[in-house]
Amino acid sequence: MPESLPPDAPAPPSDRPQIRLDKWLWQARFARSRSLAAAMVAAGAVRLNGAPVAKPARPVGPGDVLTFAHGGGICVLRILACGARRGPAPEARALYEDIAPALPQEDA
Repeated sequence: MPESLPPDAPAPPSDRPQIRLDKWLWQARFARSRSLAAAMVAAGAVRLNGAPVAKPARPVGPGDVLTFAHGGGICVLRILACGARRGPAPEARALYEDIAPALPQEDA
């Protein structure tokens, strides 16, 4: 049975790669600059795994789910990779999977 850690103990290191939330949003091309990405996070417009995030430096990694407003809609994304740079759009799209539920189509 694993021992429980005291409440003030640092979290055990994770083996999964991580990156700052604002940097990931910029690399995945959801913000034109890192400062705009940081402002979006600081304004409380981003949720990480269902919880609001207020700090742009919050680490995220593969498997995390982000929810935020973008382009007149709501984006629900699962992070697939951290990325190494802000590359072209096809490279940016490989960093995430869109898991937003499909909206019902209206009858014409």
